[in-house]
Amino acid sequence: MNDLLSTVDWSRGQFALTAMVHWLFVPLTIGLSLIVAIMESIYLKTKAERWKRLTKFWMLLFGINFACGVATGIILEFEFGTNWSNYSWFVGDIFGAPLAIEGIAAFFLESTFIAVMFFGWKRVSPRFHLLSTWLTSVGVCLSAYWILVANAWMQYPVGMEFDPAQMRNVMVSFTDVALSPVAVNKFFHTVLSGWVLGAVFVVGVSCWFIWKKSNLEFAKDSMKIASWVGLAGIVLTMWTGDGSAVEVSKVQPMKLAAMEGLYDGSCGQSLVGFGILDPSKERTDGKNPMLMEVSIPNGLSLLARHDPDAFIPGINDLIEGRETGPDGSMATTLSYAERIQAGKRAQEALRRYDAASYAGDTAGMEAATEALKADFKYFGYGYLDSVDEAIPPVALTFYAFRVMVMAGGYLLLFFFVTLFLSYRKPRHLESRWLVFFGIITIPVVWIASEAGWIVAEMGRQPWVIESLLPTRAAVSAIPSGSVQLTFWMFVVVFAGLLTAEISIMCREIAKASRRDILAGEEA
Repeated sequence: MNDLLSTVDWSRGQFALTAMVHWLFVPLTIGLSLIVAIMESIYLKTKAERWKRLTKFWMLLFGINFACGVATGIILEFEFGTNWSNYSWFVGDIFGAPLAIEGIAAFFLESTFIAVMFFGWKRVSPRFHLLSTWLTSVGVCLSAYWILVANAWMQYPVGMEFDPAQMRNVMVSFTDVALSPVAVNKFFHTVLSGWVLGAVFVVGVSCWFIWKKSNLEFAKDSMKIASWVGLAGIVLTMWTGDGSAVEVSKVQPMKLAAMEGLYDGSCGQSLVGFGILDPSKERTDGKNPMLMEVSIPNGLSLLARHDPDAFIPGINDLIEGRETGPDGSMATTLSYAERIQAGKRAQEALRRYDAASYAGDTAGMEAATEALKADFKYFGYGYLDSVDEAIPPVALTFYAFRVMVMAGGYLLLFFFVTLFLSYRKPRHLESRWLVFFGIITIPVVWIASEAGWIVAEMGRQPWVIESLLPTRAAVSAIPSGSVQLTFWMFVVVFAGLLTAEISIMCREIAKASRRDILAGEEA
């Protein structure tokens, strides 16, 4: 058992490491692809050579980042088979479908047309080259969509049935999987946040040129385009974030409770704008979970249900079987203790089915199947030993959510100021305070992006598949030492990959600062 727990912990750590490193590249790829496509569109319309040079510079940085993202993405998908084979078997028929579509269709679309982007300037017509650039951007988004469909299904498993004969879930509705409200909201929220990150990167690098008093016209033009993309992105990200909060309240109320550090809910529940959790808080001690807080009255009810008087359950409410009803009032459902018992009954029914199948007992198989269907909704709870195991890490989820939200508010202000100065007071774009904030905002937006994924993934623990399969039941039966070895190997590989990307990008940016980019001449 100790080795199993160690294997689970190390496998989770390895997957988290790979996913977080991969996510350093993906949103920048999404954002830069759009900005490059917009710049090339302006070039085609104006025929101004300066816009072509702008496009080529940012396209070069996009290409460097794209290559690194592909490398980490491939590793991430292989880990499902190596470290999480039980999970892959349990849901392979469903989870594998969107990943296959991503690989066969979306990835080939972007990888095909990216070649035209980089090497087709003199080989294809300007219109076809522009089409290739836009198709690359679309392909990047389509790749993200199918990956996010797979992830959303883990958060909200729909469109499937469990087949006891195969001991696995099978897809019964591809439409339900591909177009679930969780998947649609997650896609738009993620892609739009990628616009924001790409825009901040362009503004930040442009500010560095201004700091160096190099390529000022190039930098200001880039900042204008990026700031419009960033402002649109952050406003729409906030809008889709509202939709995501509504979906979380419906299908993952325990995650919402952890995001708010909420143990005992109420009607007209307030929203913690800023707070510090009491680290000594225990679920049943009756203490206030906050050492201090600044709250918005009725805010959480309004955010989660668009009803200022709606009941929002806390951790204790959910464990005791109290949730939000369809009309926003408190409704009674199974307590977590009852869910654990239902899960154990479902697992016992599955064992009875297996024994009846081995004995050729058709009637026994049918009876076991009916019993399994009755309790399968809570199948995963049967793996839990206590109700407290169903509680996510509250502090990590709570603080990560606030980092994401506060950074989002800062980014909204940042783009408003940058756009205002770009059109009303362009000379202030060269002020040291703006340049300083432009550069330091680059790590801020990446921290916000990673914090969002921490909320999404840690907030659904202990589940790999919500209510159906906990993390500890999904892991491969491999020695923990093997996972530890590959973990540290990945640390070295990813450190080298990040070092390579940053050094190559910095070298290209520094090289550009020594010449006039718009004229294409050495300084």
